[in-house]
Amino acid sequence: MKQISYLMLVIICLFGCSTKDQVIDAEVAESSLHHHIKILASDDFEGRKPFTEGETKTINYIKEQFEALGLEPGNGDSYFQEVPLVELTAIPTPTMTISGGAEDLVLNVSEDFVAYTERVTESVNLDASELVFAGHGTVAPEYGWNDYEELDVKGKTVVVLVNDPGFKSGDSTFFKGKTMTYYGRWTYKYEEAARQGAAGCLIIHSTEPAGYGWTVVSNSWSGASLYLESGDGYQPDVLGWITEGAAEKVFMASGLDMENYSNKARSRDFKSHSLGLIASVGVTNRIKRSTSQNVVGRIIGSESPDETIIYTGHWDHLGIGNVVDGDSIYNGAIDNASGIAAMLGIAEAFKKLDQPKRSIIFLAVTAEEQGLLGSKYYAENPIYEVKKSVCNINMDALGNIGKMKDLTVVGFGQSEMEDIAGKLATKQGRYIVPDSHPGKGYFFRSDHFHFAKIGIPALYAKGSTEHLEKGVQYAEQKNREYRENAYHGPADEYSEDIDLGGARQDAQLFFEIGWRLSNSEEWPKWKEGSEFKAIREGE
Repeated sequence: MKQISYLMLVIICLFGCSTKDQVIDAEVAESSLHHHIKILASDDFEGRKPFTEGETKTINYIKEQFEALGLEPGNGDSYFQEVPLVELTAIPTPTMTISGGAEDLVLNVSEDFVAYTERVTESVNLDASELVFAGHGTVAPEYGWNDYEELDVKGKTVVVLVNDPGFKSGDSTFFKGKTMTYYGRWTYKYEEAARQGAAGCLIIHSTEPAGYGWTVVSNSWSGASLYLESGDGYQPDVLGWITEGAAEKVFMASGLDMENYSNKARSRDFKSHSLGLIASVGVTNRIKRSTSQNVVGRIIGSESPDETIIYTGHWDHLGIGNVVDGDSIYNGAIDNASGIAAMLGIAEAFKKLDQPKRSIIFLAVTAEEQGLLGSKYYAENPIYEVKKSVCNINMDALGNIGKMKDLTVVGFGQSEMEDIAGKLATKQGRYIVPDSHPGKGYFFRSDHFHFAKIGIPALYAKGSTEHLEKGVQYAEQKNREYRENAYHGPADEYSEDIDLGGARQDAQLFFEIGWRLSNSEEWPKWKEGSEFKAIREGE
């Protein structure tokens, strides 16, 4: 009976269907999602932290599943891509001294500032380094903006504001108004400071434009952290943050009012300048090297095998940590065993159909929790030609509260991928909606971002706004409960009664996007106003 219905489908499509409109005779099974999450989030996998036995079990499990599904090795004859990482344990000096004012200003580590380095070296120092206020630290030609214009910061330390000039401007056409662009992301500010030759970069923290409080900063930028071994030349010597209160004292020492200057920094006639102060601080490192693995499988296209649709999801989580309610294993069931389970379910669905015209790549990346490092390494060392990579579809922390009416797109307005997703969501009886917190820059916080940085149109979306039966408030409540009680904690674990109906909806939609694009000649584009458009079109 199935063969007859499939034959009828083929006949109908030959006489009237375009590839875009065909019905797909394959589905992602919800039972498959349950099966893989239950295994990957079990205590036996020890929280899936890189450099642990949990990593070995996880990457071998994914490889074995790829093999069982009939996927070919995705990196030559290997299912693995080595990702060389270095663990740096930063130990900053207890104080940072600001001199040049009426009297020395002493800032205390953790309380007033954090400092670290990504240089793979035993120590770095800012020794009487001149402080320069560089506004938002932004060079954005498409917006006619350059905070570094006619400014020499070589060997100096720049002090910059968090977020971008459009934040709180009230003008949606100024940068992107309340929606953070990449120019507002802290990683960009460090990168631009390095391009300008700065020896140090200090970001002024403020909770609202940053999207998180100071405790997140002080906890995240202290102790041991993983970095790419190859990342040595991408940052200034000393990176850091200072609290808003500490920054106010620095500006006062320079005879300036910080709030006034923060407002002026949004004006096109603002000119960055020296603060007339010098800073001294040092960082020592404990260094440990090792290698983690991305896991890669592929289905080779029948007609255009060099053109690729790339699915991503991170396999890693936080391992074994502090005991909470008697549990120390951070299982990461939703974050992100769900994304890997969806990837395997999608691969299984593809294998039920005929060979696609373009190749399908399944890339399970490492070290997302340490700063998107696996995807960053892939972007810097792509296995597949960038200009022939059609798109990236990223799956991270899919829903666990049941079927949803919405498809929330993080980074709404960036690319035509959302238009394709929107049409397929409508067929599911769902509607598309932008992320409700665009100012927090979530588009830059998952693995799709590194594909965007090299110009590949990327989609990061999931149902999260309105439950199918219980509405918006129920979804908000459940999402809040997850963030407060389970996110990055031992409580993010699998249970038999977890409702993966929404995760299955999303996985099915992602599968159908990939199937459509793999059997067409479409090339989704970045939209006008996207900071990634010029990268793609300049190739």
